[in-house]
Amino acid sequence: MLILSLDTSAAASAALVLDGVVTGAFATEDTRSHAEVLAPAVADLLAEAGITGTDLTAIVVGVGPGPFTGLRAGLATARTLAYVWDVPLHGVMSLDSIAEDAAAHAGTGEFLVATDARRKEVYWARYRADDGVPGVLEGPHVGAPSSLPALPTYGKGAGLYPDVLAGVAGFTELHPSAAALGRSASRRLSAGLALLDTAPLYLRESDARVPGPRKRATG
Repeated sequence: MLILSLDTSAAASAALVLDGVVTGAFATEDTRSHAEVLAPAVADLLAEAGITGTDLTAIVVGVGPGPFTGLRAGLATARTLAYVWDVPLHGVMSLDSIAEDAAAHAGTGEFLVATDARRKEVYWARYRADDGVPGVLEGPHVGAPSSLPALPTYGKGAGLYPDVLAGVAGFTELHPSAAALGRSASRRLSAGLALLDTAPLYLRESDARVPGPRKRATG
């Protein structure tokens, strides 16, 4: 199973995953250049692997939660490539990518994944690890860090609010990544489990508003 994985819920990332093993990956910390860097990164990954898009078994893409602009870039790219190459397309909640690494560390038990939602809030979900495999119990949500359950917390959100969240040392700077997202998708597809569609998980209304009619001048 050869998967191309994309995620732009925080920064842009892409990965090739062959039977659950990451064989090539790209990631950037720049949160403003998703559209510009993602397509060239995919082209480079395919060229380095000596394959074309039609060799892929599937494309998976992170559906958020995340901001409008970032998510749209990744979803539009994934949908376009899946159409052009005629390969199946699946969505995965972006927080699941962090949960994949968190569960391997936690082993067994409940934990949280939290990422930066700005406005002094975090995107978060609650998981349970069973023998290193994560399962989502609740979420995704967006809210104040003080509203989260008191559980070990993985992800950038924990690093931003260390006085409120119980961040796990060594895991408080994690963003969602295409590499971990692809590993999660590969494991679940191999087990015959269903993934999501590509509807974005914005969790907030857009800040953009259609201008109202101009007021008539008086006087």
